[in-house]
Amino acid sequence: MKQIILYIFICFSASGFSQKSISEVLDKYNEESIPYITVKDLFKKEKEVILLDARESSEFEVSHLKNALFVGYDNFNLKRTIKKINNKQQTIIVYCSLGIRSEDIAEKLKKAGYTNIYNLHGGIFEWKNNNFPVYNSIGKETDSIHTFNHEWSKWLKKGIKIYD
Repeated sequence: MKQIILYIFICFSASGFSQKSISEVLDKYNEESIPYITVKDLFKKEKEVILLDARESSEFEVSHLKNALFVGYDNFNLKRTIKKINNKQQTIIVYCSLGIRSEDIAEKLKKAGYTNIYNLHGGIFEWKNNNFPVYNSIGKETDSIHTFNHEWSKWLKKGIKIYD
């Protein structure tokens, strides 16, 4: 269902019916079944949480949050992810580009019994927009951010926009 919504979002964005803020995008496409955490709140407790990146591998390789575990979206594997996170009460923050795909992945973890899950509001774009560091596939800090596509890139205000 979310893949259909993402497709609709991309089509409407391309035709000029786009929202004015990241919050409006998230309000429109998310159910808010998972509570949000702001990038500023995450930055304060980044070392205390498990970060899960719910984007595709090509996005993750270009840019990700430090110590994030890649779990993907299209090929997300719940069993493989559960093996990485034994404690179902551990604080888990799931993120993607903006916070739409990450809600889907967080919902799957919630259904599997994880109780302390948050969705990063504004995703990696908002993280970079607030001047927080991102890292590439070799662990080096980078200004490059994979923006998923040209339409979504408008939400990234800082950094170098990278596309496939």
